[in-house]
Amino acid sequence: MTKVNLDATDRKILRFLVKNARMPYLEIARECGISGAAIHQRIKKLEDSGVVLGSRLTVNPKMLGFDVCAFVNIRIQDPMMTVSVVEKIKHIPEVVECHFITGNYTLMVKLYCVDNEHLMHTIFDSILHIQGVSSTQTYISLDESFQREPYIECLDEKRF
Repeated sequence: MTKVNLDATDRKILRFLVKNARMPYLEIARECGISGAAIHQRIKKLEDSGVVLGSRLTVNPKMLGFDVCAFVNIRIQDPMMTVSVVEKIKHIPEVVECHFITGNYTLMVKLYCVDNEHLMHTIFDSILHIQGVSSTQTYISLDESFQREPYIECLDEKRF
């Protein structure tokens, strides 16, 4: 995957959109000192290059009754089964993220459940029933301290 070089205006546009994806393009244009058409072109370029993957509405899971957030490490007994395991995990509605990881486990998933009993059923009745999954290790999140998009605030600092 080719890395994209962003100029100061692109980085400024991204900072505005990450903070508020609904911010009108004309307002961004005024803040950046360029035309609305230029903003449209730059955002289209950011989308086409894969920098911007879309915009989304963020929902608070606790407000919907999902009081338990957990991270589950999953060990897969045969690496040849990894693709089929991931495909089955995609169909577990409680799972919101899935990552390949290093170490003693193959995958780490993030999931939301109503309570600990719901979590237990999700692990034992869904995840551990997937052919190829040999074991799991679960961490329950007590509270989310913060969440943000990666690197947006430090793009100007060239720390990486």
